[in-house]
Amino acid sequence: MAHPGTQFLPGTATVPATKVEITVSCRNLRDRDVMSKSDPMCVLYTTQLGSRQYAEYERTEQIKNTLNPDFVHKFMLTYYFEECQRLQFDIYDVDSPKAKLDSHDFLGRGETTLGEILGSANNKLEKSLTGSSKDCGKIILSAEEVSDCKDLATMHFRGHKLDKKDFLGKSDPFLVFYRCNEDASFTICHKSEVIKNTLDPQWRPFAVMVRALCNGDYDRTIKVECYDWDSDGSHDLIGEFTTNMRQFAEGKGSFELINPKKKAKKKGYRNSGTIELTHCIIEKQHSFLDYIKGGMQINFTVAIDFTASNGNPTHTNSLHYINPYQPNHYAQAITAVGEVIQDYDTDKLFPVLGFGAKIPPNGQVSHEFAVNFNQQNPFCMGIQGIMGAYQNCIRSVQLYGPTNFAPVINHVAKFAQAYPDGSNYFILLIITDGVISDMEMTKDAIIRASSLPMSIIIVGVGPAEFDAMEELDADKNALSYRGKVAERDIVQFVPFRDYIGRHNQNAHLSQDRLAHDVLEEVPQQIVHFMKRRGLKPKEAPPPNFQQDGVAQPSAPSF
Repeated sequence: MAHPGTQFLPGTATVPATKVEITVSCRNLRDRDVMSKSDPMCVLYTTQLGSRQYAEYERTEQIKNTLNPDFVHKFMLTYYFEECQRLQFDIYDVDSPKAKLDSHDFLGRGETTLGEILGSANNKLEKSLTGSSKDCGKIILSAEEVSDCKDLATMHFRGHKLDKKDFLGKSDPFLVFYRCNEDASFTICHKSEVIKNTLDPQWRPFAVMVRALCNGDYDRTIKVECYDWDSDGSHDLIGEFTTNMRQFAEGKGSFELINPKKKAKKKGYRNSGTIELTHCIIEKQHSFLDYIKGGMQINFTVAIDFTASNGNPTHTNSLHYINPYQPNHYAQAITAVGEVIQDYDTDKLFPVLGFGAKIPPNGQVSHEFAVNFNQQNPFCMGIQGIMGAYQNCIRSVQLYGPTNFAPVINHVAKFAQAYPDGSNYFILLIITDGVISDMEMTKDAIIRASSLPMSIIIVGVGPAEFDAMEELDADKNALSYRGKVAERDIVQFVPFRDYIGRHNQNAHLSQDRLAHDVLEEVPQQIVHFMKRRGLKPKEAPPPNFQQDGVAQPSAPSF
């Protein structure tokens, strides 16, 4: 099954693959809550090629108080015709804000393959969930090939004179948007927030990819339903209307809400209120690869923790112990992340910094030194060059302290500041074993760097507690310090022990999962920076080759 947009290149080979979107719904789930209904969430697990071992791929959102959830979040997968792509869908009743799945109640499991879903009638598969009880309900999986449409629609809606549904109040309205499928069924694709106690709501503007609403077909039907929210999950339909993206694209419009039951019963029924589209702006959403094709360079810097808390490097229990037979955790983390990033760096020259050690020749403490001891040229050639410089450095310095991050962050930020045009983007990998000593200065450095073309990856090695790192990895609340707030989230933290414990029998799989998890936010961070600055991808430049065919180096001078 080849994508219709695939380029035809005679004399070459291409793996037949296409992007597909999986939508998940469940019916008649088990009710595990005493005073209310379950709050379900779906977790998808996939396998690697040649393996039957499942690893978590992604999770949907949680939907409160329902045994019949229609999840808005879609799973995006690449379909390979010649592979058996096993999928496992686990449904949980969410009981706490904790991420660990053993904190929630297991409701049921469905196993299938991507090929089975795509081979079903209308690409829709219904299966019974299995679990501890006989009847765990059903899971419904729908698949659709994803179009290449990159249009992003930003829309703003408000309602007028909606029907009153609550006995003691007005209504608590929210909107649900559905995309029409090829078999005339509908798939949920967006849900607005709830506006409490009003018949004239004004919802917040929201942005959604056009392909989510209509898969790029501007004439495909879109259904919009307006509900009155109820805390027990039994939301009341106020009314609905159908339209298409072409009408939305006109920028403004008014749509009558029709309640089918009221229309059938009531003579002279007109509507249950109106929904007004106050504005719709459509713009092309550029991807990470668009900027790479346009010549953006990614510059990778490594910063290594040489503080004494790592242990004496001559002892086998030290995190810096150089084992001739097996790389230590620092080396494994550098290799895992570096092997992915180096593919986007044309010259493969990486500056490597150290901090927290006494360095030659005088034994002075430094929190920002070149690991190759060449301050004017701290670059190492490729991953092997980094490993060589690191191993030599371990034998040449005295581990000391404290653990200060701010100097190396400010070092990289100084160079990122020189590229406001987005032609270069900087990624700093910090590998550390302990608690930050200069937390306040680090927060300040990160907040200032958040406006620059820069991302920070922190990998924690060893058994220490890394609570402070979670604060820097501001996934839930923007990082703030003394009234200053980070412009965007640029930090991703992971504890290395989670990966060693998870795949102890397969070091390569551990490193692959580590690289995936620490790097998955970087493309989005790059696009976010470019969008905030109004920077669009440049036209792809011609290849830059010397006469001998070797690409010219392009790394900015450190």
